[in-house]
Amino acid sequence: MSDLRSMPNIGKEMAQKLSSVGIDSAEKLTAAGAKQAFSKLKAEYPGICLVHLYALEGAIENVMFNCLTEETKRELKEFSDFWKN
Repeated sequence: MSDLRSMPNIGKEMAQKLSSVGIDSAEKLTAAGAKQAFSKLKAEYPGICLVHLYALEGAIENVMFNCLTEETKRELKEFSDFWKN
């Protein structure tokens, strides 16, 4: 299994948080998807925000989060907004 930190946007702190919710490899993050991983993180760490969701999606797509398409960012923002209610 590949180390989470081998993925773009995933540093030591994010890797530790992901591991704490059962996502301890690049393969597990990819299988879970950004939204499910974000949901698990949000339940455990309420301070997680939209930028973290972008980072997760970018990691899965193997791009820096600021290179996500506008359409992808819009979809992720809508998903993130659900957690604000």
